[in-house]
Amino acid sequence: MDSAQNASSAAGTGGSGGNGSVINDTSVSTTVDDSKQNLNQVINSIQKTLGILHQLNLTVSNFNAAYQLPLLQRLNSLVLELDNMVKLSEKCPIQVPMEVLNLIDDGKNPDEFTRDVLNSCIAKNQSTKGKTDAFKGLRKHLLEELEQTFPDEVESYREIRAASAAEAKRIAQAQSMLPNGDMKVKMEV
Repeated sequence: MDSAQNASSAAGTGGSGGNGSVINDTSVSTTVDDSKQNLNQVINSIQKTLGILHQLNLTVSNFNAAYQLPLLQRLNSLVLELDNMVKLSEKCPIQVPMEVLNLIDDGKNPDEFTRDVLNSCIAKNQSTKGKTDAFKGLRKHLLEELEQTFPDEVESYREIRAASAAEAKRIAQAQSMLPNGDMKVKMEV
């Protein structure tokens, strides 16, 4: 981090996250750039490893005594590249679910895993929506029954509820809060 970034970090520039912590816009963009660079390094290492494996395949398939030294050199370069790949992957935060790797090992398309996860999420979402709708219906039914029995109290309840909602909306707008409770982040250019 250079001195300009340290100064902006010390000054507290940047937005605020949902947990109340201060986020430095420069450090966030640097972290994203570093993650992309780390991912690209891992991808390059994988491609280099695949190239070495291809060369090894060619050497082994045409093997004779004259190819022993090139074979050993390629094996050593494979070991070094695999070691490099492990070191690079420690800096790369991407995690692949084992189910995806198992599908690939079985010769299936990993998109099947994504489709199954999405279908599961849709089913859970529909179930949750049904429960929410049921509670809304129950609330409406209870308010109707209460209004018939206690009309003055229900009217007071509705006035209090409207005032409370208006106050919460006013506070949220004053604090520039998003509906989920996070603060808006002002991006600096």
